[in-house]
Amino acid sequence: MSTEKEMNPAEVEQEEHDTNYQPPPQKTIEEIMAADAEDESLRKYKEALLGEAQAEKIVFDESDSRKVIVKKLALIVADRDPMELDLTGDLTKLKKNVFVIKEGIQYKIRIDFVVQREIVHGLKYVQKTYRMGVPVDKMVQMVGSYPPKKEIQSYTTPFEEAPSGMMARGTYSVTSLFTDDDKNEHLKWDWSFEIKKDWQ
Repeated sequence: MSTEKEMNPAEVEQEEHDTNYQPPPQKTIEEIMAADAEDESLRKYKEALLGEAQAEKIVFDESDSRKVIVKKLALIVADRDPMELDLTGDLTKLKKNVFVIKEGIQYKIRIDFVVQREIVHGLKYVQKTYRMGVPVDKMVQMVGSYPPKKEIQSYTTPFEEAPSGMMARGTYSVTSLFTDDDKNEHLKWDWSFEIKKDWQ
């Protein structure tokens, strides 16, 4: 959304992961706590990081086997209520709920999610934007590693600027992906927004 310049489709579809990057091996919380147990400062750091998860297995939803449950996407603009997408229901209906965005405004995207059962490494939010089927923008945000918690956690992107000008106005389609270092696809969804001269 941050640029009017059309990108080469090959650029947008380029592999997100650095081919030389090797993610750390997956470890359970028990294995993480047992490693370097003699290092007092490291033990305290891990205890602070993992919180309740070191003492008990944190399960937010027993009926859901996923480690990461993505709950909501919110588009945040100053002096306006957040525009929200519920990501817990029928994802095929999201494209019908078109966000109207005033051209040139500054906005952030917030993702609300739950981590349960085990720590998750290197969460990443990838957003690809298309206009009339042509890729026009790509955002990749490193979200980080998160321990299981009983409450919803969230990540907010830095400010982006919506495109402006007559040529930029119109409807855009977006494919969003919440993934991680191990290339697990925690959630992938499609949604739409329309750039207008004003909010209405």
